[in-house]
Amino acid sequence: MPELQRATTLSLFILYLNTVSGCELFGRFNMPSLFKQGDIMIGGIFPVFNKDVSVTSTFESNPPGVKCARFDLRAFRWAQVMLFAIKEINNDLALLPNISLGYRILNSCSSPTNTLRAALTLASRPEEIELTSPCPPAISALIAEAGSSQSLAVAGTLGPFQVPIVSYFSTCACLSDRAKYPTFFRTIPSDYFQAKALAALVKHFGWQWIGAIQSDNDYGRNGILAFTEELRVSYNVYKAVYAIAHALHQLVYCQPVGEKTVRPCLNISEIQPKQVTDHLQRVNFRNQFGDDVFFDVNGDPPASYDIINWQLIDGQVQHVTLGHFASAANGDHKLSIKEEDIVWRTGKMVPTSVCSNVCPIGTRKAQIKGRPTCCFDCIPCTDGTIANSTGAGTELILSTGAADCTPCPQEYWSNERKDECIPRTTEFLTYHEPMGIALTVVSLLGASLSLATMMIFIHYRETPVIKASNSELSCFLLFSLFLCFLCPLTFIGKPTVWTCMLRHTAFGVTFALCISCVLGKTIVVVTAFKATLPGSKVAGKFGPAQQRIIVCSCTLIQIIICVLWLKLNPPFPDMVFKYSNMKIVLECNTGSEAAFYAVLGYIGLLAIICLVLAFLARKLPDNFNEAKFITFSMLIFCAVWITFIPAYVSSPGKFTVAVEIFAILSSAFGLLLSIFAPKCYIILIKPEKNTKKHVMGKTVNKS
Repeated sequence: MPELQRATTLSLFILYLNTVSGCELFGRFNMPSLFKQGDIMIGGIFPVFNKDVSVTSTFESNPPGVKCARFDLRAFRWAQVMLFAIKEINNDLALLPNISLGYRILNSCSSPTNTLRAALTLASRPEEIELTSPCPPAISALIAEAGSSQSLAVAGTLGPFQVPIVSYFSTCACLSDRAKYPTFFRTIPSDYFQAKALAALVKHFGWQWIGAIQSDNDYGRNGILAFTEELRVSYNVYKAVYAIAHALHQLVYCQPVGEKTVRPCLNISEIQPKQVTDHLQRVNFRNQFGDDVFFDVNGDPPASYDIINWQLIDGQVQHVTLGHFASAANGDHKLSIKEEDIVWRTGKMVPTSVCSNVCPIGTRKAQIKGRPTCCFDCIPCTDGTIANSTGAGTELILSTGAADCTPCPQEYWSNERKDECIPRTTEFLTYHEPMGIALTVVSLLGASLSLATMMIFIHYRETPVIKASNSELSCFLLFSLFLCFLCPLTFIGKPTVWTCMLRHTAFGVTFALCISCVLGKTIVVVTAFKATLPGSKVAGKFGPAQQRIIVCSCTLIQIIICVLWLKLNPPFPDMVFKYSNMKIVLECNTGSEAAFYAVLGYIGLLAIICLVLAFLARKLPDNFNEAKFITFSMLIFCAVWITFIPAYVSSPGKFTVAVEIFAILSSAFGLLLSIFAPKCYIILIKPEKNTKKHVMGKTVNKS
């Protein structure tokens, strides 16, 4: 490889000097050649001698000439076919009339290094021309080479100089890369098509195990050869010469071969290799043997293979053609085969493998210990993983099934066959399902009752029952209950960032306001009773201003807790996968469990204080003792929220939200009915009891 790099560097330098300063030659590789002068020159490289006799360079003198050994008669025939085709074209009056094709053919020794030397030699001035003549024509195209490794070296080196190269025997699919080898063409199909032909054959018979043999070089590493056909390389050389000739004819005469030739539209001395490449890409003609000659966008010809069966007939192996594979211009292919004429080693039966069958989709391979590698068990994939490939596709290299099951992405789950990941269904409490509709109706009913009760209290605010229950605190309490009944609406629907932050903080603040009002009413009841005692000054110390301060300060503490919660670690929408494999539960993550339970704990603290105060004042002498109703409402409130915590923790999915809504509605209805239903009953049903005398319990003892 270092020798190849040194040779490339030196030769490219020589090419550069030739370009900028005419045809002065500074060195030569002293490579023997077959040469004939012509108006347009075509180069050829063939492995006539196929063994490179390497000589180590000492760098103390010029490197010795190239030495090759082992004459290859087959390659010599290919070179003779090129000479024959050029002679035939020169004698053809219709193809390149009045223009002679010349040639210069060098030997490659089947070595990439010597192939590169030959290519660079052809790109330089011919050594056979005397210096007395003007700058002779360089080659317009090159026919090379037999091996894929050699063609890679040539195409990579001469491609940047836009010299078209047509190979007759290099089949490596890597040479179809137009980005790396923009001027490479060939008259033999790429290994890609051969691989497709072999894959189509394997698929046709349903084989799952095949044996393959490859050669350890660029050809073998890029395309596996298990079966070979009789390649007509000489014919490929012949087609390569004619393809170049047709491209030159179209370039020089600006019209296809066969039309009446007027005169050249381009001076042959002005022909540039890039022009030849462009016209070679557009070549499309039918030769005298009836074959269409053209190149696709990658410089490849159409693929055509015979399916050959080796049969033992009369003690001799005969190659019997019994099928054909052909590719179309659109990339499709067609395989035709006469199965009844095939002779297998097993007779007329298609041979089957003694190894394990391909693992079906949804399973993975598990190697059987102590058995050959082709023997394995097929284990079903676990839930949440899939195996959707058996390898029985159209590629040449077949798989025997998935080695491992592939986990599905987090938002997907495996189907029953374990061959596809399907999206999980999302679950959250919606307004359209029965549970959501029922909770919405109950929530709106509670809000409506709160507003209706507030309107009744405003309308009858001058009556003794309303005055005795502190109308201002009652209206505050009814307003807070109205907000509490609306809170569940934020819990229904798809969780978002805003609804998650709103639902928990709104719940905490509204219930803190509600219980603060109840606490204020409880304190009013207690102080009102103590104010009736001789010498008491409590009533003067707990007027409306103090009541408002109690309500606002108790609510403010909850607001501060919620603000800190939203600032430090706010609630957010979250996807929960733990409840079901097939479902994603969308719910609001509290963000901070401590903050959530701090909000609940503060509400519970206010409720307990109310309960204790109301319980102590339950036996006050009034006929309409509001402390009794507050005690009952607080008992309901505490019972609801004490049972809420275990139910909240144990409820799965959307039922967690339903439990929280139920607790909110239950506690709100408990407060509304326990505190205000008796008052509304007296106001609307028993107005005769709506008197100061009855409220204060001052009845006359008739006895």
